[in-house]
Amino acid sequence: MREVMCIKKQLRPREKAFCGYFANTGDAEASARKAGYVTDCRRRGDSLLTNEAVVEEIDRLLSKRRRVMARLAAIGYQRLAFGSIADALRLLYMGEPDAAQLEEMDLFLVSEIKRNRDGMLEIKFFDRMKALDKLDSAAQEAYSGVAGLMDAIGKGAQAVGPDDA
Repeated sequence: MREVMCIKKQLRPREKAFCGYFANTGDAEASARKAGYVTDCRRRGDSLLTNEAVVEEIDRLLSKRRRVMARLAAIGYQRLAFGSIADALRLLYMGEPDAAQLEEMDLFLVSEIKRNRDGMLEIKFFDRMKALDKLDSAAQEAYSGVAGLMDAIGKGAQAVGPDDA
């Protein structure tokens, strides 16, 4: 019996660059241009999108991006829920800070800063409870996925039964 080998096509450097640019922008023509194609970039970009190896690489990059973005969102919600407002309070009582002082401050929790008619500084913060709700929803979703897997394993074990082991 002869084994059939499946050889995955290796992408050339420009094709790989196109995939990265396209995953970032979704613009085939601009991605082809940035990847180094110089003539008829619109046609070249459209043509690359019909190449199965290129499409697989773009899918891989987008999947990786979704995982990274989900982690970044979770980190952002954690910062909103549990972060310190100390720098915002310092700003409130500081008077007129210069650019260097502002650069040093962590104002991630601040949603809005404005001066009212009396010249007083008003600072509004993001809602910590909404951030906690988002974190809780994500945790519940992750738990339900694990619980579903555990149920499936349990049902599989029951279906096999002790007599089949």
